[in-house]
Amino acid sequence: MDWNKTKTIFIVAFSILNIFLYSLYLNRYTEAQNLQIMGETSIEESLELDNISYGEFPTYSEEMSYVSADVAAYSKEALGKLKNQEYAITDDTILTSTLKDSFNIKDSKGDFRFSTFLADYVPHGEEYLMWEVVEENQFAVFFQKVDKYPIYFNYNAMLTVYWDEKGNITNYEQQRFGEFDNFNKKKDILSPLDVINTLYSRDYLEKDSTVEKISLGYSTLLTLRKTQVFAPTWRVRVELKNGEFEDIFVNAIEGKIVDFQSELIEPEEE
Repeated sequence: MDWNKTKTIFIVAFSILNIFLYSLYLNRYTEAQNLQIMGETSIEESLELDNISYGEFPTYSEEMSYVSADVAAYSKEALGKLKNQEYAITDDTILTSTLKDSFNIKDSKGDFRFSTFLADYVPHGEEYLMWEVVEENQFAVFFQKVDKYPIYFNYNAMLTVYWDEKGNITNYEQQRFGEFDNFNKKKDILSPLDVINTLYSRDYLEKDSTVEKISLGYSTLLTLRKTQVFAPTWRVRVELKNGEFEDIFVNAIEGKIVDFQSELIEPEEE
């Protein structure tokens, strides 16, 4: 037997086999890429067919961490510097304060003065972001923030400010968390387009609606005694066909819909 000739035949055969397998791999890879592009296109086309539109997406960090913090306790020593106020502490964590002097909620131009009030009267007031003003009921709600992102609808991270019919602030109630720590390593978060696709595929977006705004915040994931864990969360604000608005919240890492009560509770009449 001519081993050199046989060896040459095997080498040629294996070379042909390798070329065939590589060609098969390339074809399947190309098909997968085409299917992915077709899938994205079909969703965008479906949105267009249902007349669902969206504007520009915000800039955002592509990686974020879960964060954790303990509910903060108030002490009389720490609150000794509060000016022109009488206060009470409930369960160590709820601060209720009544103003002695009048502070009008609006300036001479009719603009709200919340920034000044938070800076001058509320301990750690710089940690809060405006959520909603309910003028007809004379109160406003603020959410504590992690860096620049609000914690959505957690009563341990809320500040509520009340005023009278003359526009003078009468009192406020505050709760807050202490220092925030990263709960684990940073993870990739869903892009705004991924979130829209998720909502559309689950029938959360109605026909003829508009995604007006998408923004990042945090929602409560776990409660471990006084320690709570928060997940990065997309808030999707949608304008419906009838002109009303609704907010939908999506866990930015897991893609799950965050289901919590987002309606503000009107204060009880005294």
